[in-house]
Amino acid sequence: MNSLSRRIFLKTGLATGASLALPAFGQAPAAVTSEASRPGAPSGLQIGDVLADRALVWSRSDRPARMWAEHSLSSDFRSPTRVRGPLALDTSDYTARVDLAGLPADREVFVRVRFEGLSGGDLSEPLLGRFRTAPVKPRDINFVWSGDTAGQGFGINPGWGGMKIYEAMRKLRPDFFIHSGDNIYADGPIAAELKLDDGTVWKNLVTEETSKVAESLREFRGRYAYNLMDENVRRFSAEIPQIWQWDDHEVMNNYSASKDISTDARYTEKSVPLLVARATRAFLEYAPMRYHGLEESERVYRKIPYGPLLDVFVIDMRSYRGANGTNRQEKPGPDAAFLGEAQLAWLKQSLKQSKALWKVVAADMPLSLQVLDGKDAQGRTMFEAVANGDGPPLGRELEFADLFRSLKRDKVKNVVWLTADVHYTAAHYYDPAKAQFSDFDPFWEFVSGPLNAGSFGPNALDDTFGPQVAYQKAPEKQNVPPTAGLQFFGQVQIDAKSGAMTVTLRDLTGAALYSKKLEARRA
Repeated sequence: MNSLSRRIFLKTGLATGASLALPAFGQAPAAVTSEASRPGAPSGLQIGDVLADRALVWSRSDRPARMWAEHSLSSDFRSPTRVRGPLALDTSDYTARVDLAGLPADREVFVRVRFEGLSGGDLSEPLLGRFRTAPVKPRDINFVWSGDTAGQGFGINPGWGGMKIYEAMRKLRPDFFIHSGDNIYADGPIAAELKLDDGTVWKNLVTEETSKVAESLREFRGRYAYNLMDENVRRFSAEIPQIWQWDDHEVMNNYSASKDISTDARYTEKSVPLLVARATRAFLEYAPMRYHGLEESERVYRKIPYGPLLDVFVIDMRSYRGANGTNRQEKPGPDAAFLGEAQLAWLKQSLKQSKALWKVVAADMPLSLQVLDGKDAQGRTMFEAVANGDGPPLGRELEFADLFRSLKRDKVKNVVWLTADVHYTAAHYYDPAKAQFSDFDPFWEFVSGPLNAGSFGPNALDDTFGPQVAYQKAPEKQNVPPTAGLQFFGQVQIDAKSGAMTVTLRDLTGAALYSKKLEARRA
């Protein structure tokens, strides 16, 4: 048994020895197989998109094999339910997933995954996990969010403790975790050593796939496999269900239809659309995410209902945007698109129809922080996110003015935005009394990150929607290493009795930096 599995067995009270013996999947071997002949599972397991009656379980073999999953309400796996999973083949980088269905609501579920060799009988060691299904009645809710993993060349540093912010989050025992994007940094090579400004050296684990910018499908896949080499990440993933979204670094920095890498010597493949296609394939293979359906198989935006107190709306601010530019269009249209017409209509309608007390919008980019993207041919400033400088709504802001206006008109209450991207932490209150566009109800946006990357910020605010900084913490200079401690995540707690939501911004150690209690407004 590997060290992670052994710790989970001890933590959950699972018996050792005979309790590990599973009835054979398929044809049982006549004798104990050698370690060399049995499949391995080098990336652990991940649990994602948990609902009241189902959960997605992901894992990865090291060779062609059949995935099997068992789940039980008992830690000793009495009377488990066994699910025959798909074949893990090289066509998916040996990743596989099963959607466990028919689960009871609001119960702790134990899961055990093994891979069976295609010749039959040879079984991998068990991977053990646990999660709690979503409630159907009010109960206290506790979840965390952040983004930005392994950026700016800061990878897995075993001497520093690895990606230890994941352990700080795990210790809070959240119901789930929202990864707000930049799950990898495909455009950021990870070297064996980085010399820091204070003279110390940051030492990384390295692989062939992380040694250069990702171009091939193998290199994109290798970035996700690399993050799962970290013991903190694997332990976290086995115990804390995740909700993934993406941003830009899953492909490359600030990419859009206007991205041109023709003069970027790091890339031999100059077609950005082809790189996007390969990056999308790798993301979908590794994300512990339930696929949407054949009508849009690569769709990432979705709703995760979590009982009567919470709906999570995961949006995609990357796939449907127009080209990055000056972002000053006076009318909506393809060039000014950010969410896109279909997603915007879905979000407005879904928020209107939501019966949950709180509606959390998980966004991969902040609404009013200015994120610059260089200059155009005329020397004008280009923008990467929504904001474009002070003034009335223009460009991509038009979609959000439309959204905010509709939420006020439809009397949609208790909408909170959570995001990352900018590599610092902040709390923003959007006040229509101080906005250029004021036809909306006030709301809060909370920013937190990075998880394991360089720290930046703070960014300038755009006054279009009247954001006010209630709190922020950022480095005094740009690209500060994780050793400076400026790594951040956020925690959300909803009290079942009062309905109040408390948002706490936390640092690398889990220490609370700022907390805001939001009282629910009743319809």
